[in-house]
Amino acid sequence: MRAVLVWIIGLVMAVALPLGTISAAPAAPQRKPDLADSVAGTYYGDIISDARASSKTGVTITVTRIARNEVAISCDCKRIPKVQIPIERVMDAILASDGPYVFLIEMQKDPRRLGLTIDDASLSVVKQ
Repeated sequence: MRAVLVWIIGLVMAVALPLGTISAAPAAPQRKPDLADSVAGTYYGDIISDARASSKTGVTITVTRIARNEVAISCDCKRIPKVQIPIERVMDAILASDGPYVFLIEMQKDPRRLGLTIDDASLSVVKQ
């Protein structure tokens, strides 16, 4: 009887132990970082010119990656609408690749400084 009990416990452990090492789902493959990853973050600066309102200091811009080489721009100033901008690298700069907006980071000059023009307002901000 004791030998049968030991054999059953051994069998249960032999089956249960490997099951515990199997994960429920395989890990998602890591994607290669793109331009949107490199520019994502929080920027702080000023609205330096605005065709519809006066300039403003101390604005915060949030740049969020939404797709490969595409970012969403949001601002704590209600005057600046939330927009989506596709970006590309051209020589030593990261620029808007399409659309009515200006997005400019000059990598040689200052890779932390972002120049934006959205809805007739120009901003100069620095990554925090």
